[in-house]
Amino acid sequence: MSIVFLVVVAVSLPTLGRYGYFSDELYLIASGRHLSWGYVDQQPLVPALAWLADTLFPGSLFALRLVSPLALAAGAVVTAQITRELGGAAAAQIVSAVAYFAAFVSTGQLLDTGTLDMVSWTVVTWLVVRWVRLRGRGPYGPAGDDRPLLWAGVVTAVALQVKLLIPMLWAFLLVSALAVGPRDLPRSRMLWLGGAVAVVSAVPGLAWQAAHGWPALAFAEVVAQEEALFGRRGVGFVVWVLLLGGVVAGTLLLCYGLWRLLAAKDLRAYRFLGLAALGVILFVGLTGGRFYHVVGVFPIAWAAGAVRLEALAARRRWWWWVSWPLLAASAALGVMGLPLTPASDVRQPTEEQMSDLAVATTISQFGWPELADSVARAHRALPEPVRRDTVLLAETYWQAGALEVYRAGRGLPAVYSGSRGYWYFGAPPESATAALYVGDDPGPLRGRFGQVRKVGAVEGRVGLEIGTPIWLCEGRTEPWSSLWPRLRRLEVAE
Repeated sequence: MSIVFLVVVAVSLPTLGRYGYFSDELYLIASGRHLSWGYVDQQPLVPALAWLADTLFPGSLFALRLVSPLALAAGAVVTAQITRELGGAAAAQIVSAVAYFAAFVSTGQLLDTGTLDMVSWTVVTWLVVRWVRLRGRGPYGPAGDDRPLLWAGVVTAVALQVKLLIPMLWAFLLVSALAVGPRDLPRSRMLWLGGAVAVVSAVPGLAWQAAHGWPALAFAEVVAQEEALFGRRGVGFVVWVLLLGGVVAGTLLLCYGLWRLLAAKDLRAYRFLGLAALGVILFVGLTGGRFYHVVGVFPIAWAAGAVRLEALAARRRWWWWVSWPLLAASAALGVMGLPLTPASDVRQPTEEQMSDLAVATTISQFGWPELADSVARAHRALPEPVRRDTVLLAETYWQAGALEVYRAGRGLPAVYSGSRGYWYFGAPPESATAALYVGDDPGPLRGRFGQVRKVGAVEGRVGLEIGTPIWLCEGRTEPWSSLWPRLRRLEVAE
C-alpha cells in the first residue's frame, strides 16, 4: 500500500500550484490570521494549517496545498485497509483505492476542510470495521480487542477540529448497531472513553458557538437555501452524489457495495455500517446539506463492492476483463479533472458555463491579484486626508480574503466584511470615516454614509470579479458599533 500512497502523491504534485489561490483558500488564510476556537462555517484546524503555511512559506501555493494530496493518498490507503479487513486480497484493495483516487483526485489539489474531514471519516470507518473483525464478527475469528474504538474516538476528536459533521456518522452507527447488531458496540467502555476525548476536544468550539449565538445553526439554513437554489435537492442531490462517487466504475461500485452491505449474508456482521451509510445520505439529502457532506461513507461501500468483485473474478475471469477497463476509464476521467490547461489558455466563461462545477472551480482560481491591484489604484487616487481615514469593505468573504492576502506591498489598509464568518473578525475602528467598498450593491451603506459614488471597477483578463464596481463611501453618519451589526450577512450565494 505504500506504492499506492506514492503513486497518488506523484500524480497530484505536478499540477498542485498551476493556477492561483482558490477563493475559499483566501478565506482560510484570512481566517488563519484571525485564529479563533470557532468560526461560523468551520473549525480551527484548517485555518491553523493555512496560517502555518502562510507564515513559514508566504505566497507558496505548493506549501499551502501540500497537506491535501497527502491526505488524499492516505485516504486511498485506508480505503484499501478497509477492504483488507473485509477479506479482500491485493486485487480488491487496489480496486477500492483506485475508486477513491478517481473520485477525489481533483479535490486533492486545493486546501479545504472537506478533504481532511473525508479522510477522518474513512479512518473512523476502518477502525470500526477492524473492531468488528477483532471481536470475532468478521472472517478472521475472535480476538476481543476494543482498542480500535478508543482510537476511533481520538480520530473523531481531530475531525471535530475540522468540521462538526462526524457526530452524524456516529449517531447512525450507534442506532444501526442497536437495530441489527453488534449491540455491544454502545456498551463498549473503550468507545465511551474515546467519546470522552472527542467531547473534550469539542468544548472550546462549542463554547465559541454558544458565546456568539450558535451561528452555525443559522448557517445550516443558508446552506439548505443554496442547495435548493443550485438544484441540488431531491433528484438533483442524488445525481450529484452519484457523480461524486466517480463516473462509471466508482458510481457502479458504490451502489453495488452499498447493496452488498445491506443484503449479503457474508457481510451480515457489517450490515450496520451499510445502514449507517444509507442513513447519512438520506439525512443530508432531506435536510438540505451539501451533497459532498456524504463522501465519508463512500469508502466502506467501495470496499464491500471490491471484495465481492474479486470473489466473482476468481470464478469467472471475464469479470476482470470488464472491470479493469472501467476502472482505468474512471481514473483517467479523474486525472482529467486536474488543472491540465495552461493558465494562459483559460478564458472567461459565460454565465451558462459557470453552472458547470469544474468550470466554476477553475475560474475561482483567477483574478484575485487583479482585484487587489484595481482596489489599490482606486485607493491611491484618493486625496491623502481621505485615504488616511479609509478602510476596505468587501461584499463577499472571498473578496475580503483576497484583499487581505494581497494587500501587503500594495499600501492597502485593513480589510473588513459583513459576509459570513468574516463579520466575526471585527468591525472597523471609529477613526475610519470613509470606506472603499468592493461589490455590486452598496445598498446597505446608502443612508449610512453621506456620499456613495463609484470610483472604479475590477480590471483583468479572467476571474470571478472582473467588472465588479469599487465605491467610495464618505461621511459616515453613525458609529461603526451600531452600523456593524446591520452589515452581518449569512447570505445565499448567487
